[in-house]
Amino acid sequence: MLCALPVAAQSEQRRLSLDECLTIALSENPTVKVADMEVTRVDYSKKEAIGRLLPNIDFGGTYSRMLAKQVMYMNMSGFGGAAGGDTDGDESQAPAGGGDTGIKMGRDNSWSLGFSGSIPLIAPQLWQSIAISDSQILRNVESASKSRQELVNQVKSAYYTLLLAEDSRTTIQESYDMAALTHETYAKQYELGAASDYDVLRTSVAMKNIEPEIIQADIAIKQARLQLQILMGVDADFVFSPATTLASYEDTMYGETLAIDADYSRNADLRLLDIDTRILDQTVKLQKLAYAPTLALSANYNWTSMNDGNPFKNLRWNPYSTIGVSFSVPLFSGGQRYSALKQAGIQAAEIRLQRENLERSISMQVSLAIDNIKMNVKQIASSSESVRQADRAHSIMSQSFDIGAASYLDLRDSELALTRARLAYYQSIYNYLVAQSSLELLLGNAPIEKYTAK
Repeated sequence: MLCALPVAAQSEQRRLSLDECLTIALSENPTVKVADMEVTRVDYSKKEAIGRLLPNIDFGGTYSRMLAKQVMYMNMSGFGGAAGGDTDGDESQAPAGGGDTGIKMGRDNSWSLGFSGSIPLIAPQLWQSIAISDSQILRNVESASKSRQELVNQVKSAYYTLLLAEDSRTTIQESYDMAALTHETYAKQYELGAASDYDVLRTSVAMKNIEPEIIQADIAIKQARLQLQILMGVDADFVFSPATTLASYEDTMYGETLAIDADYSRNADLRLLDIDTRILDQTVKLQKLAYAPTLALSANYNWTSMNDGNPFKNLRWNPYSTIGVSFSVPLFSGGQRYSALKQAGIQAAEIRLQRENLERSISMQVSLAIDNIKMNVKQIASSSESVRQADRAHSIMSQSFDIGAASYLDLRDSELALTRARLAYYQSIYNYLVAQSSLELLLGNAPIEKYTAK
């Protein structure tokens, strides 16, 4: 019963296809969620820029306490010394005290409450910044799409790695079972006196030499499953197993290879650079608009009150309001606008060169990836034939061994040859699938809608 428990637990594991894993990853992976949140954030940034075109209304109030009132002296010449004598226009001769002591201005307390508002009427730079915000939103959308395409590639690679680990584990287990069966046969023959102790020991050693490979295969399966769980954004207790094997992909690979399209115009990096070029061109225009005049409308409506003594007594509020326009023409700023314009122009020229270099690099990568896929297809065909031949050779050798026409070494050689052929076959399919996924990422044609629509 204890031996049957692992088998029962394994049968209860959920079996997931590649499409199901991709659907889960595109809905649960934190990287995709962050990319979507960035799109929302930039959308709010655009709304912020649009808000600058709308009226800006504030309400405020001020209070000030007069500590020392301002004193005003008046020249009273021509009034017959009515204010303390004629100084002949020389205010320095005014006495510091006595008759001409000056007039103190203001009240002890000053209050002001009111509304102020402004709205830009002509703001070329602000208009251009809104256009840049549109391009920035488009860039974040494209960046989110790139994140999804990269995630699809990573999930596919991890899924194929898990398939390779499980198929390799199955192959090694079959080799172990064959070695165990041979050892059991020699053990029974030894009990009957038909085999030597050396034959039993030799078959036992051959069987135990495979056990470390089984352990390594189990570790590889665990690591591959854990990597896939991380990419899918699920917890480690979400246990599952692949719903297919590597050999099942052999039937469709020939048609997929013939249908390969080398069009890389949808490459995410190229599209991002195109948007960046557009943003920099708009930035150059923005810097040019720094020379354009601006016009704004402003209005105020306030209440003021002044009193002496207690600031909260004898308040008399008097309203007043103003409305006006402000017109500004930039003339000279020490060459700042000119330098900023030149910097933006240089950046626009740099990114065009980067785009040209990136396109050349992607073109070469696509050509190499297609050649690699075609080479892997040929290798799969060769490995498949090698597996059939090795399996047939092992079957012949096993029958010969049963009737005593072949030695154990001959049987063991055929077993090792079959194991190596199967492992090479699975490895070649894995290499093909990974190369195909990498090409899909280069071309930017991963069917994201297929996985997100479910």
